[in-house]
Amino acid sequence: MKCFFVSDLHGKISRLETLFNQIEIDSPDILFIGGDIFPSFHLLIEYDDFILDYLIPKFQTLKSKLKEKYPKIFIILGNDDPKIEENKIIQGQNRSLWEYVHNKKVEFNNYVIYGYANIPPTPFLLKDWERYDVSRYVDPGSVHPTEGKRTIEEKEDIEYTTIYNDLQALTGNDNLEKSIFLFHSPPYKTKLDRADLDEQVIDHVPLDVHVGSIAIQRFIEERQPLLTLHGHIHESSRITGDWKDKSNNTLMFSAAYEFPKLAIIKFDLNHLDKAQRFIL
Repeated sequence: MKCFFVSDLHGKISRLETLFNQIEIDSPDILFIGGDIFPSFHLLIEYDDFILDYLIPKFQTLKSKLKEKYPKIFIILGNDDPKIEENKIIQGQNRSLWEYVHNKKVEFNNYVIYGYANIPPTPFLLKDWERYDVSRYVDPGSVHPTEGKRTIEEKEDIEYTTIYNDLQALTGNDNLEKSIFLFHSPPYKTKLDRADLDEQVIDHVPLDVHVGSIAIQRFIEERQPLLTLHGHIHESSRITGDWKDKSNNTLMFSAAYEFPKLAIIKFDLNHLDKAQRFIL
């Protein structure tokens, strides 16, 4: 079962064109897309509507070209993706281009794929995909999820919602031996969540250089899924020297990348130890 994993594309056309080209060349069975898909608000792009005018038509063309070789695609959004655009991602699902899996589980070829887009509080003001992590504590410099801005009216009580509780509700008592988790946030204190915050201080308090989710870290340690996929912290692989990590039996990959080229992780579900990252 040949797989591709990409994340944090940020609407960069060069990255996406490289991805489409690699799909045509390698014909993966599955493509995982780990969030932060939309262009940043301050970037001018040539499309009035990035999803409807570019992304959906490109995947439709790819599907028409590849026919039965078109991969199964699992997708979530990320903290830079305005939630008001979520319905357009669902339109792509309705056209059988991909499966939108945030806060869902999907069985596929003896595996179970879970998706979860929410991240712990950040200093950024867009809060559509932010939740308290394990408690209502927020790191110095970060903005509470109850503050900031949202592009839609949230139905949940954000003040009492945590990532940890969300993950318990999503998985229940499921056996996770053959599970794959598509997260946006990396787990806390791993090789995947190292931010470039060395020697930075707020109100005389040194900032934690690890900015991943404690809830996701605990969940992985306690439940030991087969594989977890992450993004979000672009510079982490440069600082730690690695894009993968391991927690007991669980392998963890990050496809986030801070430079202009596309980072794509290619792996076989039957040989996860042979996974490779390519910078194209």
